[in-house]
Amino acid sequence: MSWRVTLHCNRAEAEALPEAEDFFPYADQPPVIVADEPDPHAPDDWRIHAYFADQPTTQELILLRRLAANAEPEVEHLEDSTDWVVKSQSGLEPIRAGRFFVHTPMHFADRPDDTVNFEIDAGLAFGTGQHDTTAGCLAALDRLQRAGKRYANIADIGTGTGLLAFAAMALWPEAKAIATDIDPISVDVTRENAVINGVKLGHGTGELLLAVADGMESPMLAARTPFDLLIANILAGPLVELASDFAKAVTPCATLILAGLLDTQADSVIAAYEALGMTVAERSEGEWCVLVLQAAA
Repeated sequence: MSWRVTLHCNRAEAEALPEAEDFFPYADQPPVIVADEPDPHAPDDWRIHAYFADQPTTQELILLRRLAANAEPEVEHLEDSTDWVVKSQSGLEPIRAGRFFVHTPMHFADRPDDTVNFEIDAGLAFGTGQHDTTAGCLAALDRLQRAGKRYANIADIGTGTGLLAFAAMALWPEAKAIATDIDPISVDVTRENAVINGVKLGHGTGELLLAVADGMESPMLAARTPFDLLIANILAGPLVELASDFAKAVTPCATLILAGLLDTQADSVIAAYEALGMTVAERSEGEWCVLVLQAAA
């Protein structure tokens, strides 16, 4: 891959990133498309990179512009012979959070014997745990299980790559679970990752149901309520907006894990849920905050 096209974008555009094969269906060798968050202090400033074997055409650049509304593609010729696909994957180091070990295909051989292991491709890295919120959610799930919590009906709202739903199912294998996302591509990615990681898909116990949903607006979600564990690693604004919907969708004393927010945003999120009778069971330290809440009895 000797050419790179970069577009500056926001987080929502990065998380809506399509598969290159879907975006360039007629290309003999489609580019490799990845996204990164170059500055964790600017959580909405992301970049999309597309790696091409040959100089991208005008038509290919026009297609790429659709990925980021206000960006002009920046085209670079990469002089060395680096395999940028391999480099993009090897640069994402495995994450260990609680009993979980999350890695890209490049680090399969590094899987420990004493961990629950998940493989997430580097091009779909939003859920690999590189972001502190994902690792924090994995650690919170691990602590809940070690504390003796038991859940039978789980929802992962805004699932991204499916990772948090997979982790919850590994901890409570007899539960039913549903994972949803507003982006159909994310749901497709979750389906592919489920196959890679041996997660059963379906409607029954020990199986994961997938659905496209805007927040809680889905007949599948409505049919599954009430949930005793609800996970939402999204953004502070949507967490506040969805507080009432979440409260209506959970059982008394249910557990909610909320993430995707800065510590400076946590108080406003907490206030929205406390107004609905929920209490804070855990608030993580650090710049990125993970909240564990308990619904009213």
